[in-house]
Amino acid sequence: MLHFSNLKVGGIVLVVFMGLLFSSPNFMDERTRLSLPGFLPSGQLNLGLDLQGGSHLLLEVDTDVVQQERIEELVSDVRQTLRGRQIGYTGLGRIQGGVTVTIRDVGSVELAREVLNGLSQPIVANMFGGFNQAVDLEVAAIDEQTFNLLITDEAVLARNTSTLQQSIEIIRRRIDELGTTEPTIQRQGATRILVQVPGLDDPQRLKALLGQTAKLNFHLVDQNVGAFEVMNGRRMPPGSRLVYTDTEPQVPYLIKRRAMVSGENLVDASIGFDPQTGTPEVNFRFDSIGAKKFGEVTRANIGRPFAIVLDENVISAPVIQSAILGGAGRITGSFTVQEANDLAILLRAGALPAPMNILEERTVGPGLGADSVAAGRIALIVGFVAVIGFMSISYGLFGIFANAALIINLFLVMGVLSGLQATLTLPGIAGIVLTVGMAVDANVLIFERIREELNAGKGGINAIDLGYSRALGTILDANITTLLAALILFQLGSGPIRGFAITLAIGIVTSVFTAFTLTRFFISLWVRRKGRPETLPV
Repeated sequence: MLHFSNLKVGGIVLVVFMGLLFSSPNFMDERTRLSLPGFLPSGQLNLGLDLQGGSHLLLEVDTDVVQQERIEELVSDVRQTLRGRQIGYTGLGRIQGGVTVTIRDVGSVELAREVLNGLSQPIVANMFGGFNQAVDLEVAAIDEQTFNLLITDEAVLARNTSTLQQSIEIIRRRIDELGTTEPTIQRQGATRILVQVPGLDDPQRLKALLGQTAKLNFHLVDQNVGAFEVMNGRRMPPGSRLVYTDTEPQVPYLIKRRAMVSGENLVDASIGFDPQTGTPEVNFRFDSIGAKKFGEVTRANIGRPFAIVLDENVISAPVIQSAILGGAGRITGSFTVQEANDLAILLRAGALPAPMNILEERTVGPGLGADSVAAGRIALIVGFVAVIGFMSISYGLFGIFANAALIINLFLVMGVLSGLQATLTLPGIAGIVLTVGMAVDANVLIFERIREELNAGKGGINAIDLGYSRALGTILDANITTLLAALILFQLGSGPIRGFAITLAIGIVTSVFTAFTLTRFFISLWVRRKGRPETLPV
């Protein structure tokens, strides 16, 4: 047990060196870190919201809008399906939770029933097939010629779940564009999303980014009737609608209801500057489908204005001077640099599937985090000093070896966390403090085993070998069970719970290494220096 090959010694030295190397940036100022060569690690521990402050938002997805959109889609599907099969109908309209339609000809009722039932599709809501036996529509005959198509509860749940998951992904993309590190974005309940962004000193900007749906569409302006005429009582032409700018005073535009190109076809957006005026603008680019459609529409409507509509507000209404080919364009307006950059972020990240309401807003100041860090540091120092004192008094020189391994263990934990760019939270600090005690526990078991062997009359080297070999099983059993608990916490927990689980799991692995390998290596060096000692300083 006390023999270490050159390969083992090299491995121990390498692990300790890498731990010290990756943890060292945490003790450097920013200027020193930036001056380090590129091949050296320069990452520090990321502090969570509770340690460095930041923004906390609780959002709620407006699922009512989602269901209304589904009903609108259903109305369109029923209309197109019946027309495609040349089935006459009347009274097509929305009802609570679905659509109603009346078939004009009694002889077409059975065909209509078959066609309408064909609109119902099975639901597969998740990877486990939880709703694989359910369908999204129920077709009910109200009388001989009238049918109601009702959206099922399973379909509502599946669509809400999908909307929530999509919203989380888009929120993550938008926040990542801000350049922040380790945001917390997690689902809460059926319709809510918790967002925590550590270190963000502009919560209003975060609200603006997350509060916008960012649905971008391009519409032709209706020039047959003026917008002000409609506002003064003139009948609105069919197929058109009235929208306004988000400026003060608001400017009305009468636009075609049907979008000529949707923002779904955007593949990129970036901030730019007008070459003539130098004012900020947003450059965008369509995919191949959007580029083709945009080119065809602009070629056919040269000289006509078109409106760029973002979340039902006109942000620009230029006149088409020539066919816009190649799929690239630009959005101009009275933008500041930040407004143009934020709009580009919104367009790149994609539109939210539904509007979101801010239920809770909280800004955590850095002062609270600083107090938490200071308290955690004090707790760590007090616990560390107490452990070192106990080990030195109880186990003499071997206790000092354990203390040296404990110090290295802390550097290893910090180095792993820095290398993984993990986020350290207040529960994470608690996990590190707990690790200090756990790192010593294995040494206590080993040293007590060695004492038992010495009391049984074994020689010094034999007692060390037997102590380590017989304590190994106990150490592994205790730490593996704790590691399993940490993994379960990480898998099922979220936010601070995960932070605690990460530090605990890393601490378990490093403590086993330092206790069973590093401390034993120190003892082997002492034994080699002393020859074959019959008495041990333990």
